[in-house]
Amino acid sequence: MSDQSSLPRELALLLALSALWGASYTFIRIGVETIPPVTLIAARTLIAGLVLAGLIRARGVAWPRDAATWRRFAVQAGLNSVVPFTLIAWAEQVTDAGLATILNSTSPIFTFLLTACVTHHEPVSPRKLVGVVAGLIGICLIIGVQALSEIGHALLAQLAIVAATVCYAGAAIVGKSFKGFDPMLPAAGSLLSGSAVLIPLALLVDHPWTLAPSRQSIVALLALSVFSTALALVIYFRLLQTLGSVGATAQSYLRVPIGVTIGIVALGEQLSPTAWLGLAFVLIGVIAMTLPARRIVPAQ
Repeated sequence: MSDQSSLPRELALLLALSALWGASYTFIRIGVETIPPVTLIAARTLIAGLVLAGLIRARGVAWPRDAATWRRFAVQAGLNSVVPFTLIAWAEQVTDAGLATILNSTSPIFTFLLTACVTHHEPVSPRKLVGVVAGLIGICLIIGVQALSEIGHALLAQLAIVAATVCYAGAAIVGKSFKGFDPMLPAAGSLLSGSAVLIPLALLVDHPWTLAPSRQSIVALLALSVFSTALALVIYFRLLQTLGSVGATAQSYLRVPIGVTIGIVALGEQLSPTAWLGLAFVLIGVIAMTLPARRIVPAQ
C-alpha cells in the first residue's frame, strides 16, 4: 500500500469509483431504451478506449509491444467488457438498474469461489464461508422468489447479470497480473481489444446506421463511456496497486446503496420487499468477503 498520508486520497478515489460504477446501471438502462445492447457496448468500449489512448499519448506512456501482453489484454477484454457489458446491457432492457446493481455487486463472492475451487490460493475462513452463504441466499431471494411468483418473468435477464458477475470475478483474478503497469494501459488495452470484437458484431447484428437514438440515450452513452468506464477503470487499476485487491473490491458493497439510490431517484424504480431482503443478505455477504482480516497484535 502507499504511505499513510495518501490514504485519505485513496479512500476518496474508492468512493468516487463506487459512485461511477453505481451510476453505470442507470446510464445503461437509459441507453438501451433506443440503442440496441451490442451497439451500445461497442460504442462504450470504443469511446472509452479512445479517450484513454489519447491520455496515454499525451502523457508519453509507451504501449507494450510484445504479443503476450496483448493476448492478456484480449483475455481481460473478454472477461471485463465484451461478455459482461453485453450481458448486462441486454438484461437491463427488462431489469431495473437497482436490481442489476445488487446482483452485479456479488463479484467478490464469485472471485472467492473461483480462487478457492480453481486456483486454490484463497484460504477458506469461517467469515468468508458466511459471506458466500449470505451472498448466495441474497441472489436466490432476488431471483428465485421472483421466478416463482412471476412464472420466470425476466429470469433469463437476471441470470445473465449473475453470469456477467462471474466474468468480473475472473477478470479480477487476471487483472492482478498487470501489477507494475501504468493503470491506464490495461484499461485502454482491454477496452480497445474489446471494441475490435464488438464493432464488427454490432455492424452485423444491429445495422447501427439505421438507428435513431434519443438525445437521452446518447448523453447516457457518453457519460457511461467517459466517466463510468474510462475514468472508472483508471481509478480501479490504480486502487489495485495502492489499496490492494481487497481494498479495491470494497467498492462492491459501497456501490450497492449508491446504485440503488440513483435508480430510485433518476428512474423512479422501486424494489420489492423480497429484493430489499436480498439486498441485505448480499451486503452482508460482500462485506464479509472483502473486509481485511484483523491482525492479532502480540502482547508486550
